[in-house]
Amino acid sequence: MSVLFVIPGALRDLAGGRDEVRVGDAAGPLSAALGRLWAEYPGLRDRVMTELGDVRPHVNIFVDGENVRFSGGLDTTVRDGAEVFLIPAVSGG
Repeated sequence: MSVLFVIPGALRDLAGGRDEVRVGDAAGPLSAALGRLWAEYPGLRDRVMTELGDVRPHVNIFVDGENVRFSGGLDTTVRDGAEVFLIPAVSGG
């Protein structure tokens, strides 16, 4: 099975223009699933994570509709077939 990462427009250039990326063998903790995504698209990491390995304050990650800030952070369990949304904040006037 695999995990589906949904990539918003603001990050697509860093994912080869793709709006979705399927990553195989990514079930387990979110940190491991993200590690597999970073292996395929390393440019995404710096936009999503800080240099200390934390999720950036202006980025939200949802696993199957649950914000990981409230469900275990990078230890959140990602099941086979899960959908993971990477959502950076959008602002403007």
